[in-house]
Amino acid sequence: MHDTVTTMTRTDPGASLGPEDRTFLAVVDDTLEQRAALRFACRRAGNTGGRVALLYVTEPAEFAHWGFVGKRMRDEAREDAEGLLQRQASMVGRLTGRMPALFVREGSPTEELLALLDEEPEITIVVLASGAGKDGPGPLITALTSKHAHRLRVPMTIVPGHLSDEAIDALA
Repeated sequence: MHDTVTTMTRTDPGASLGPEDRTFLAVVDDTLEQRAALRFACRRAGNTGGRVALLYVTEPAEFAHWGFVGKRMRDEAREDAEGLLQRQASMVGRLTGRMPALFVREGSPTEELLALLDEEPEITIVVLASGAGKDGPGPLITALTSKHAHRLRVPMTIVPGHLSDEAIDALA
């Protein structure tokens, strides 16, 4: 399921991209480290005249074979996603002066991120944060730096998830 809440458009798709055309894609989820990725994306976009896009991927409903129950679960997941995206979009607006493009997808986070990159040429950089714990960088980073690395068409910035706002601001 591919839903675009807000789309991005470039007036001349054949034109080369300048700094003001950079779009930093951050994946929004319920992890603590995603805050670091989002702040970094906002600061880089603000400092370069670019913009931010947010992606939230919901898991497919487990009860899809029970029509009504599956639909209700998808609707609730969608409402939760939109609420979180709106809160994050408000923060992006405060930090960058521009509202972000918002995307809600259902499926595998890796597959949906890669599909979005294929569909939206305006996205020029993916920003993710690594897990702050001992469990490793996280499943999305692991997938994108190993078996799916060949499918990335844009650079990926990995921000340490434990960085403070001040440290991120100094880097960006």
